Amino acid sequence: MLVATASVGLIAPITAQASDVINIQGMNDYSRSKKSSTKRYFDSKTFVNKANEDIATLKESKQELEILQNNFEAGSFSDTTSMDGKVVFTIGALNHEDKDAGLTESTMATYMVQSNLNTSFTGDDNLYIRLKSGNATNWLKSYSYGTYLSSAKGNTDALKVDKIWYTFPVGDHTFWVGPKIENYYMHGTTPSLYKPITKQFTLGGNGAAYGASTSPGVGWAYKFDNGLAISSNVASKLGHTTTGMLTNESDTSWATQIGYTKPTYSASFIVNRKTNGWTDSYYTTPLGKLRPNSGDSYNYGLRGWWRPEDSGSVVPSVSLGYDYSTIAQTPYDTDAYFVGLTWQDAFTPDDRIGLALGQPQTREDETVDPIVWEAYYSYKLNDSVTMTPAIFGGTSRFGGENGRSGRDHQGAVLETTFKF
Repeated sequence: MLVATASVGLIAPITAQASDVINIQGMNDYSRSKKSSTKRYFDSKTFVNKANEDIATLKESKQELEILQNNFEAGSFSDTTSMDGKVVFTIGALNHEDKDAGLTESTMATYMVQSNLNTSFTGDDNLYIRLKSGNATNWLKSYSYGTYLSSAKGNTDALKVDKIWYTFPVGDHTFWVGPKIENYYMHGTTPSLYKPITKQFTLGGNGAAYGASTSPGVGWAYKFDNGLAISSNVASKLGHTTTGMLTNESDTSWATQIGYTKPTYSASFIVNRKTNGWTDSYYTTPLGKLRPNSGDSYNYGLRGWWRPEDSGSVVPSVSLGYDYSTIAQTPYDTDAYFVGLTWQDAFTPDDRIGLALGQPQTREDETVDPIVWEAYYSYKLNDSVTMTPAIFGGTSRFGGENGRSGRDHQGAVLETTFKF
């Protein structure tokens, strides 16, 4: 009331002054004379009609948004599709004693890019597609000294389907079928914990028993509740051609594995029959890989690993491998062995130290036993970026081959891996 009284007190003098200057009564008379004769009346329907118009407009907008959403979803992945990938930058050099091998000793810088697509249609199955490209060349993807890097891809920058297969369950059994798959993806037991820098140390020795090739293949595995697992699979190198799968003309690998796994240890045994001269090049000497007259071979592999209960221990995890092969049409057998040590969380969380040593597949009549090795330290800069300096080498990598038996090599790389 006090505010109102004060306001009236202020306005009254202003109103009195304005009336002396402006003819208020005249303005009122003029305004009344110009009023429209049309009168607008409001009733209960006036605002209802307006509301209906607004609702109709909102419905149209909603329909337009749904159309846009449907168009967007039509060009996107399924709700059950996931994608992840990585890019690896590599810089490295090789020193070797075989000047006729055509391997450079220059420092090279290359890359590899990989994308993994996984789609489930039932919740228990999986369609896997791996796209890969890179520009690795020369010794980075060479079998001669076993220097083929695990991260290398040398398809001259072309992005290609590198792997594709479908996995599905039938009861408690697991099945694989794919036009581009390798035997070891279909095993029921993991043969080794060691993660290698060079491909020769994959799977506890990537030789005759576990060596594979990207081919059409099928497989089956069954895992018991007590840790026992049985698996069997077949891959044919020429299965995608008119030669066909499982023919006498197609190189075929039929691998059957039995293994037993517990949280801290595992042991497995594999028999791999390879026909029509199937050869393996990553972990072998030139003589060790020979299959005269496209002969068959029976290849046996023992694998085992153990790891401490807690990571960060001074005691490493240990992976062991031994292969033995009998070859048709030759009196000579071959063997190979592998030892891999891994220290996980050695200095910081998620870092890794790796050390591997072994003898590649060597024929028993060779006069020299080759030895190969590698060592690395993998350090995570963050959740997505890892740097890995590594060194590797070997003595008499060519075994007893004439004129090349004593030639050694040493190399070093720095890999930077970006995961997304």
